[in-house]
Amino acid sequence: MPNWKTLLLRLAGLVQRYPGTIAAFGFISGVISFLTVERHEGFARGIAIIMLVSWIWLVFEQATRQRLAQRFGWTIPTPVLRYATQLIHQEGLFFVLPFLYVSTTWNSGQALFTGLLGAAALVALVDPLYFKWLSSRRWLFLTYHTVTLFAVLLTALPLILRVPTGNSYKLALGVAVLLSFPSLADLIPLQARWRKWAVVGLMLALGAVGWFGRLWVPPATLRLTKVAITTQIDSRDMEARNSLRTVGPAQMRGGGIYAYTAINAPLGLREHIYHVWLHNGREVDRIALDIQGGRKEGYRAWTHKQNFPADPRGRWQVKVVTDAGQMIGTLRFQVEDAGPTPAGP
Repeated sequence: MPNWKTLLLRLAGLVQRYPGTIAAFGFISGVISFLTVERHEGFARGIAIIMLVSWIWLVFEQATRQRLAQRFGWTIPTPVLRYATQLIHQEGLFFVLPFLYVSTTWNSGQALFTGLLGAAALVALVDPLYFKWLSSRRWLFLTYHTVTLFAVLLTALPLILRVPTGNSYKLALGVAVLLSFPSLADLIPLQARWRKWAVVGLMLALGAVGWFGRLWVPPATLRLTKVAITTQIDSRDMEARNSLRTVGPAQMRGGGIYAYTAINAPLGLREHIYHVWLHNGREVDRIALDIQGGRKEGYRAWTHKQNFPADPRGRWQVKVVTDAGQMIGTLRFQVEDAGPTPAGP
């Protein structure tokens, strides 16, 4: 057994000496998974499974230490555990960032969520910040751990299980909240009954915050590859014939308006999404679409709106959202008396 301890301590020393290599591995694996998810689904799923298994180990590492101590009479050295935890945080965060970067709508609240995860990844890289500032504040460390686990699950579940994004959000949130129980129980000892209820209340609060904040969370495995507001669709080639930035009221009522979108999704993934039409910030229509993943250029689909308010002039938006309410992207156009204006390049 001393040989194992020596080996583990040496590994911890190497990680401490070259901390950037772990983060680089996590980032490279994320990029490879992102690039290969359409054509080499099995490889991408394999990386996602490795990430998920490592997180499961991290959640139950304390129970694993106790069992090893009872059965073999030795425990994993503390430095090894510290750096193993840092390693998993680095791998997880740098794995999900390539997915989140391309799926984030940057002029929305989603930029805050992705930006926070980017900042969390940088904290995991800097030992003084990670060990002296983050780890020493138990409540902050547990929050950091739970949010990162949620992001990993959000990205990994559609790749592993082919779960639609809306369902994967609910499942990721439920699993993250459930797996937060050991950490919360450690933070608030359960000897008294009121403390047990306090832990349950905290778990419910975490779930509520995660659910009501879903509009600010990008759908990690979905992204828009092409969009257009148009008056004509080439149904044979499934392409928009023109792309408009402004439309005249008469033209709008004459043939209606198409919202054209091409959405990239992993191979084998089927999604139920919505085009939500808004006029001056007020929802006026919600049209359902079914898409299927696997096409590199994105699954092409459109909605055709022909019914409009008596005065359609003003600011229009078409929000593309999942069935759980996560926003994939937004199309914008103006209705003005001046008539149609082509969209810029």
